[in-house]
Amino acid sequence: MISQVILDALNKQIKLEGDSSQLYLAMASWAEVKGLEGSANFLYAHADEERMHMLKLIKFINERGGKAHVPQIEEPDQSFSSLKDVFKAILKHEIFVSESINEIVGLTLDERDYTTHNFLQWYVSEQIEEERLARTILDKLEMIGEDKGGLYLFDRDVANMDQGKTAE
Repeated sequence: MISQVILDALNKQIKLEGDSSQLYLAMASWAEVKGLEGSANFLYAHADEERMHMLKLIKFINERGGKAHVPQIEEPDQSFSSLKDVFKAILKHEIFVSESINEIVGLTLDERDYTTHNFLQWYVSEQIEEERLARTILDKLEMIGEDKGGLYLFDRDVANMDQGKTAE
């Protein structure tokens, strides 16, 4: 049986993953309206991925005898000044998510809940990849600067940038 402390922390993480999905969705919509089709497709795919992270947590809680709480999702910020602004926000958000996962991992050790600790290792690895990907993209956008031709090529190729990610 899962402890109340761990259950509360995991349910909080469910909300964070759902909010992450909504954030990526808002960013994808922004990019699509700006004519950045490659970036929009990349962001739509990541919105789906974040939703799958949420579902994975829900199923884990329920399988362990807990009750997953499906929270109200907050409306994310939808105003971005540039694609670089979008990816800066992504990196900041992914660092926040990593900190949240690490906090829960610490709780699992305090509670001696090694089953949940083991389960969360996938999220730890996933967050390393998410942060790496956001930093890589920001580095590329930094190189491009204000060059419209470079932005065009970046947008065309961005969907292939996460090929090295770990499988779900």
